Amino acid sequence: MSSSYATEDKDLPEACVGCALQDARATATEMLLQDLPISVWTDKTNYSHDDMIIVKGKVANVASGFPVTVTVVSPLNSIVTVDQIPVTSNGDFETMLNTTGNLWKYDGTYTIKVNYGSVAKNNSAKVELTGGIASTPDSPTSNECGVNEISANGQCIPFTISGGTVTSAIINTDDNSIIININAEDDGILTISPSEEVIKGIFMVLVDGEEWDDAEIVTNTNEVTVMFPAGAEQVEVIGTFVIPEFGTIAAMILAVAIISIIAVSARSRLSIMPRY
Repeated sequence: MSSSYATEDKDLPEACVGCALQDARATATEMLLQDLPISVWTDKTNYSHDDMIIVKGKVANVASGFPVTVTVVSPLNSIVTVDQIPVTSNGDFETMLNTTGNLWKYDGTYTIKVNYGSVAKNNSAKVELTGGIASTPDSPTSNECGVNEISANGQCIPFTISGGTVTSAIINTDDNSIIININAEDDGILTISPSEEVIKGIFMVLVDGEEWDDAEIVTNTNEVTVMFPAGAEQVEVIGTFVIPEFGTIAAMILAVAIISIIAVSARSRLSIMPRY
């Protein structure tokens, strides 16, 4: 069932994304929110590019000290913003998203994803932005990743983090590594579980460019857990192999093109040689 609801209850918004419940169902909706691991809604369904989006939600079972991670994905499947929101003792959370700025410039559907502690506790709501730049199929895109995943060179890498947020990630083909940029407000833990198609043979972890001992590498599951200090900005996981920047087919096409150029060049030289 969708995470978006509408009720007349004083503790819930009067208009929620994608629904229109009657007053008689308000109590039932409140009970349903208590049963869902996490729910999320917004104050409207449509916004312009200079509006504030009010995001509210509820967590069913509150774990003290754990925030809700909010990730906004654009119509081009790129991450617009990532933030962590505190949860009240009764499970409520709320934040405001400012739609001004270059990352919000495209028109279309923006997905607001929320996560609370584990993969199972996630949900999302969608809003429409208009009055900006039209997004087209020719616009650059990346693979759409889930709530607990970060996109790196078009690959989705599962992760969990406490004490900070993951802001971006890239695959470094020169050093056979994945570089994860983080905003560490406190001492925390980052765990990533990339597939072996992305990286394998993981043997070293760097934090802000220094070899890091407070890390656990589980080779049979390709999982890495890193304990980082407050203020850390970058975690790099190094392996013996990372997915090439160009796919196999692209590499084959490049090889064929090079061979063709060499063949044509050789034929041209032969054609201009004097004959006796």
